[in-house]
Amino acid sequence: TEALLELYDPDLSIFGSNPFVASQRIANASTLPQGLSYAAQKIKFGSGSGALSAGSDVVGDPASLGVGAWLLGKKEGYEQYKAAAVETYGYVTGSAPRAWNNAISHRAKYVEIWADFMYMAPPFLAYYAADTANITGLQEAVFQCQAYRQILHYNTSSPDDTFSGLWEHILGPTTNLDPGMWSTGNAWAIAGITRVLATVIKAPVIQGSSDDETAEIAAWRKTAIDDLTTLVKEILDGVIDSGDASYENGLVRNYFNNPTIWGETSGSSLFAATAYRLVILRPSVFGRDAVGSRYIDWAEGIRTTLGGSFVAADGTTLTHVDANNGTVRPAVNPLAWGDTNQFMTGSPEGQSMVGLLYAAWRDCRLAGQC
Repeated sequence: TEALLELYDPDLSIFGSNPFVASQRIANASTLPQGLSYAAQKIKFGSGSGALSAGSDVVGDPASLGVGAWLLGKKEGYEQYKAAAVETYGYVTGSAPRAWNNAISHRAKYVEIWADFMYMAPPFLAYYAADTANITGLQEAVFQCQAYRQILHYNTSSPDDTFSGLWEHILGPTTNLDPGMWSTGNAWAIAGITRVLATVIKAPVIQGSSDDETAEIAAWRKTAIDDLTTLVKEILDGVIDSGDASYENGLVRNYFNNPTIWGETSGSSLFAATAYRLVILRPSVFGRDAVGSRYIDWAEGIRTTLGGSFVAADGTTLTHVDANNGTVRPAVNPLAWGDTNQFMTGSPEGQSMVGLLYAAWRDCRLAGQC
């Protein structure tokens, strides 16, 4: 849904110039925006953690539908979507299990911290809070980014700081444990934090109960923008500076710390998409005037690589984008991140990430930043 909004209705995306004002047009629209029309078909109502995805026992994934459901709820006849979004927000912030540092668990039945969660839940928490003038909720979304970093940030106490800034994938006392530096997990993390950053930047002004409280909120907001910028810069610099062994044929390997595995399209695309977004959001940090073309050139390298070809595991030379059906390859197996085989038949999330890359590049060009 988020990818379709960025592609077809960029004004409604959190990266639009004034997304909260733009969302007011939904109520009187004769037809649903394309991204929201898709969401309306896919949301299956349930309860609790599965309010937006019936039967789900995951905290994070259903919440990724939250922004779409909340926007749908602005239109008459779609009140159930709004109610499910409200229930999801309440469950995530009030009932979901939490880790020792108050980080919200990605799983509902036990505490487990996944880098993926950053893209799934905090952006929704931030959007809902901003649209309802809930400063406590907005602060919770920012806190979750910081709490997750505290747990998943790679321990660089050893002399080898090659992977400084990167995150481990999954930590928790279960069989899902994956301390590896999964490329797509890091991409989910930086992209999700960037969405929270965009929300804090673009949120309507939240008034306190007094002038002093309003000033405190404004001061917090400025600090939050700086803190979130530091978080995403740390990850992006870690990706760019991770060394040649972390890349294969111009793409980031499936695991940064496994030089025997292939360069993949999913995480690579989302990293590049996020770099373009950051150039627009924080040009004073990521733009040409601040650091030359470091971030733009790196993103351009990923984008242009995807327009070329590669040699598959069987020795066949193929284009990264299948001209017949648009399948992007080689991707990561979306249901088995540790799979050492190239996924060639089309990953739904991988396809979306390439769509996000195009939309971000387009918007960066239109903004005159790229």
